Amino acid sequence: MTAQGSLLDRIQRPSDLRKLPQSKLKRVADEVREAMIESVATTGGHLGAGLGVVELTVALHYVFDTPKDTLIWDVGHQAYPHKILTGRRARMGTIRQGGGLSGFTRRAESDHDPFGAGHSSTSISAGLGFAAGRDLLGGDERVVAVIGDGAMSAGLAYEALNNAGALNSKLLVVLNDNDMSIAPPVGAVSKHLARLVSGRRYMSLRDAGRRLTSHLPEKLDRTITRAIKHTRTFLTGGTIFEELGFFYIGPVDGHDLKALVPILANIRDAGKGPILLHVVTQKGKGYAPAEASADKYHGVVKFDLSTGVQAKPAPKGPAYTKVFADALTREATRDPRVVAITAAMPGGTGLDTFAKAHPTRFFDVGIAEQHAVTFAAGLAARGMKPFCAIYSTFLQRAFDQIVHDVALQNLNVRFAIDRAGLVGADGPTHAGSFDLAYLCCLPNMVVMAPSDETELVDAVATAVAHDDGPIAFRYPRGEGDGAPLPEKGCVWDIGRGRMIQRGTDVALLSLGTRLPEAKRAAQELEKLGVSVSVADARFAKPIDADLIRDLARMHAMLVTIEEGSTGGFGSAVMQLLSDEGLLDGSLKIRTMRLPDVFIEHDSVPDMIRLAGLDAEAIVRTVLNAFEPVSPRAARKTRAKNEVSHDQKTRLGT
Repeated sequence: MTAQGSLLDRIQRPSDLRKLPQSKLKRVADEVREAMIESVATTGGHLGAGLGVVELTVALHYVFDTPKDTLIWDVGHQAYPHKILTGRRARMGTIRQGGGLSGFTRRAESDHDPFGAGHSSTSISAGLGFAAGRDLLGGDERVVAVIGDGAMSAGLAYEALNNAGALNSKLLVVLNDNDMSIAPPVGAVSKHLARLVSGRRYMSLRDAGRRLTSHLPEKLDRTITRAIKHTRTFLTGGTIFEELGFFYIGPVDGHDLKALVPILANIRDAGKGPILLHVVTQKGKGYAPAEASADKYHGVVKFDLSTGVQAKPAPKGPAYTKVFADALTREATRDPRVVAITAAMPGGTGLDTFAKAHPTRFFDVGIAEQHAVTFAAGLAARGMKPFCAIYSTFLQRAFDQIVHDVALQNLNVRFAIDRAGLVGADGPTHAGSFDLAYLCCLPNMVVMAPSDETELVDAVATAVAHDDGPIAFRYPRGEGDGAPLPEKGCVWDIGRGRMIQRGTDVALLSLGTRLPEAKRAAQELEKLGVSVSVADARFAKPIDADLIRDLARMHAMLVTIEEGSTGGFGSAVMQLLSDEGLLDGSLKIRTMRLPDVFIEHDSVPDMIRLAGLDAEAIVRTVLNAFEPVSPRAARKTRAKNEVSHDQKTRLGT
């Protein structure tokens, strides 16, 4: 820190920032950037996007009266500088850690977070809701929505822009263009024009012109207005936003505080109507390793400050994501009809590997999960074998398309569902908790859950071979156990599970990657004298009815185990047993699943323990169910009841 001392130490809230002269803002921005880099180096987290908006964040909090004025950040991973300036600097060392700050904006965390966000493209819709509510309640606060980092590729953003233009409420949308995908490089002319058109004199002249032309015949008024609009947008860009009803300003250098502050002040004091300010920023700005990285250090683990080298521990086995991508790439080599689709996550889903091998059969549709699913449906209808690889939490956004465009038409779309189950530091916004519930309720859908990386290779092969409607397979974030992987997977019989070990007292029926914990629980129970069967369901739909019937009839207790919400696999098993009259008083059944709460961010093992899905919890569940009767005695009673039931059946009573 300089001999002048830290300005950031004097800023506990944005009101402190606004006491400083504008000439000090550059120093504040430098200190915020330094604090952010130091923090993320020790915790890991999202880095590049936040580094790119440091100056923009400082300018917004300096110009607007936050938190009275509403400032909404899209996605939330670009809001680390915002957290630093809004009273959370001292807790940045806890970000994404158990009991610490969220990696995203969160209403419960601060009154400076008016709207929580972990998924992209929600800010404009939410901002418009705040603006409309303000207008109805007679408020006078300003509303600002900051969107960017690819979020403008989602249809939700354009739906909101269209509605905002129609409502004509006072709303500022800041488009953070950090990859130069929209605008050409920013120069002195565009900066001058942005300041000019955002100024009060231009705004007043524009409004006066509107009043003047409004008295002319409608056709002439429309012609003049359109001519003026197109003349300005020819010079400054933004035609699409103007057509949607926004007053467009930009592009502006998002790192130039001398330009940003007066432009934002002009916009703050403007009259009614939606305005879009287009700022161009550099993702990873101010940290050389991030600037040089292909992904601009979007998300990182702990790293060395001086070199930027990330401290990645040696993996014990290949990541599930890589296993999937490699298996699919090999299948595509064998079958020219296999194609792969991702929604702006080629690296996250592993499909960058597929893209290198089969570039013409790889499609990145942007942050557009709804389009991805219907696009896949079209490919399937034309005879291709599309694999739609989307994180479980993001696939939720395309539920209607799964129902209407895929399942209803029984199209052969394959869904590769990454990040199923609990995901750790990203927390509840990214947890894959609900895919079993929202897929298993659909007619025609097949849902698989491989228990390890070898089984994942089999699931990919099964999906390629399946030609009788949609099929999905889910797999977790993280690594497998390092088992040898086959070059080609085995094709499973649809709806058939497998026995892992046979016992007599208690049956543990696991779905997916809870199987190792079920095995460990079985070992602990065997030490206590309880004979345990362990089965791997493999399929959440259709469930293996024969296997479940046998487990229910031959044991005193049946426990289902899944890393999914209520309404998934366990519910289907209970329904089968109920329908077939197997839920009599002598069968104890427990469905172990995620609790009916959103589990906060933490390490995955700690989240699993908190959810009650580890081996210790399985053992407790079994033992608690039998007190004070032993499992063996209960099983004998169960066997007698089964004999009695069979005798009555033979006698026809």
